[in-house]
Amino acid sequence: MMIQDVAICELESARLIYKPVVMQHATAEYISWLNDSEVNKYLEVKKENKISELEEYIQDTVEKKIFFWAIHLKKNIKHIGNIKIDPINKKHGTGEYGIMIGDKTEWGKGFAKEASYAIIDFCFNKMNLRKMTLGVVEENIPAVKLYEKMGFIMEGNYKKHAMYNGVYSNILRMAIFNPLYK
Repeated sequence: MMIQDVAICELESARLIYKPVVMQHATAEYISWLNDSEVNKYLEVKKENKISELEEYIQDTVEKKIFFWAIHLKKNIKHIGNIKIDPINKKHGTGEYGIMIGDKTEWGKGFAKEASYAIIDFCFNKMNLRKMTLGVVEENIPAVKLYEKMGFIMEGNYKKHAMYNGVYSNILRMAIFNPLYK
């Protein structure tokens, strides 16, 4: 199996545009998402983020050519969240998936599902990845249900693995396979 060397590019789906994250995405609004306890409840981010730290993070992802997209609404180009595939293991044909819809006014509209399908399709059909994996906090029921509906299967449960909201939580490891490799 050969993983195609594909550059991160702009993509789109029915209602969304996915633009590579660049320094122009380092905004006060993005920082407000990271610092919002409701948005970051299950994220691996510290609780008080600064614009300089976000700029450093974005610069690092650009330099390392990480597949990291800003999710924008087509109708007005509003940035509502991000989706990332990192790390990618070319030898094994795998990628680690993560998503954040930071704009709470856009929650519950199916954007996470639409974005997930679009990016996973890109990873399977353009990058020729064999398998996408993710880790999700077991208490994050909406996310777990979304992943199950999408076809992710449970591969493991890391018991009391990481601290979220002052409590050690179980982390579910889930995966979805490229149909070409089943």
